Amino acid sequence: MTPDAPDELGLEEMAAPGRDGPTPTGDRSAADLEAVFDVPVRISVVLGRAKVPVASLLKMDVGTVVELDRQVGEAVEIYVNDRLVARGEIVLVDSRLGVTMTEIIKAT
Repeated sequence: MTPDAPDELGLEEMAAPGRDGPTPTGDRSAADLEAVFDVPVRISVVLGRAKVPVASLLKMDVGTVVELDRQVGEAVEIYVNDRLVARGEIVLVDSRLGVTMTEIIKAT
């Protein structure tokens, strides 16, 4: 296929974009991320975990208390799209529960 000929998908080859924008190490601002501002992400906060046999699970009813593996005041894990990104603490905001981040987990 020649550079000016369309391929079998009907697309033409294009030259690589120039490097007129900021360099990877250049200064960046929030405006640089504008394209991803409306991308939805799922945030999950893990208060604790418990292992429960199926027989006990089937006996649960409204009001059943499940003991978790965390203590009151212990840090909770914050996940974004199933990836651990931070740890935090539960807070009360206008009679609603919230989470404040106390530690950001660096990607490895």
